[in-house]
Amino acid sequence: MADLYQKLEEYAHTDYYPYHMPGHKRHLCGNVLAQTARWDITEIDGFDNLHAPEGILKSVQEKAAAIYGAKESFFLVNGSTAGILSAVSATVKQGGKLLMTRGCHKAVYHAAYLRNLEIKYLYPGQHEVFGCNLAVTASQVEQALKEDSDIQAVCIVSPTYEGLVADVEEIAKVVHKRGIPLIVDEAHGAHLGFHPAWPKSSVQLGADIVIQSLHKTLPAPTQTAILHVNGSLIDRRELKKFLRIYQSSSPSYLLMAAMEEAIEITNSRATELFGSFLANWTEMCDKLQNCRYIHFLKESGMDIGKLVIRDKSHTFPGQQLYDILLEKYHLQMEMATGGYVLAMFTIGDTKEGYERLTEALLQIDEECGREQIPGQTNENMQTLPQVKYKLCESWGKDTKEMLLKEAVGYIAGEFINLYPPGIPLIVPGEIFTEELCGYLQDCMSKGLNVQGITERDSAIFVSCIAKE
Repeated sequence: MADLYQKLEEYAHTDYYPYHMPGHKRHLCGNVLAQTARWDITEIDGFDNLHAPEGILKSVQEKAAAIYGAKESFFLVNGSTAGILSAVSATVKQGGKLLMTRGCHKAVYHAAYLRNLEIKYLYPGQHEVFGCNLAVTASQVEQALKEDSDIQAVCIVSPTYEGLVADVEEIAKVVHKRGIPLIVDEAHGAHLGFHPAWPKSSVQLGADIVIQSLHKTLPAPTQTAILHVNGSLIDRRELKKFLRIYQSSSPSYLLMAAMEEAIEITNSRATELFGSFLANWTEMCDKLQNCRYIHFLKESGMDIGKLVIRDKSHTFPGQQLYDILLEKYHLQMEMATGGYVLAMFTIGDTKEGYERLTEALLQIDEECGREQIPGQTNENMQTLPQVKYKLCESWGKDTKEMLLKEAVGYIAGEFINLYPPGIPLIVPGEIFTEELCGYLQDCMSKGLNVQGITERDSAIFVSCIAKE
């Protein structure tokens, strides 16, 4: 039994009266709180403090570190976002320079803004068929570091949203030759390292800081994440300082207990859970080989569990395929782009889940190829916007709304990204190109979720920095 879980359960059965927060006073009030109120406490005697742990929270984080193979691990109750903000802030000095994958989550950009950082990008390229971002390579990192001696830290994503995994071990060697730290946004990889059929976790491969979203791939509630630290390049005092800044000063014991339990369950039942996962996944993939037109992203070393689905006949573009699966088959996908759909599988999936998607895709495949749409959909921009101003200089300048079709040559005043996953297509301070404006128009016409754009009276507007 998980320690924090047991202690909360025992305390719930005592007669201690709560003259403290939260306001529900551990009464079963309301439908939502009815199942949780008994455990929902604040930092009272005997329950430690996440921001200065000396007792039970220190113990549960040490157990998590031992399971993952980290020197230290820190529970994150504000999601991976808080971990990314803290990692970047602790490793790059105010006004310094960060080398980051262009496809990083927007939290990395937010950290760069808050710390007034200069950004140098890694462009790993795009998959020639699916158009999704590739994983960054060691040679790309090495070349970027050769070109700029002022870089203070490197931040990459592995696995990518679509499950492509970087060679973190080689990248860590390249970065450490410069004596600087490697941060890995492993938000989609909290399950890695528990079974030999999956890639190893970046924690085991030499990364200095690894941030994982427990809620994405483990049986943990939304908003739970963990940050792991290894090596001697990270100033622990700085890291803890920023964790206190970016996290709530009233961390939820419900979330922390759920995190402890999710890690313990995953570790203690790894053979059983991942064995079942692998068997169901393999059976599904074997059956889906019979598809004629529906095909799937397959790359060496991919993270098992990310099913990237595309109709190569172009009968059903990504958003339409997403809608069919949702409306006809009642299958909710993780996300859609113009050309493909992403389904995520974890140790929490049932055999029924695999069977229903398999049957649906086989049926849809029978409909493919009947009314082919010529050409191939580009999923991402082929060229990236030119940087005019640093992010920290741009966000806050006077802006004005402009019609998208008239924005070519103007400077973006706001992030624009497809959501999910929240990777920016243009960053404040970058120049709108004709290609980008056309791509954004295409995304909107396909009904994709584009953030940072306003649609009004059938016209599309974007935020641009007013010309000085």
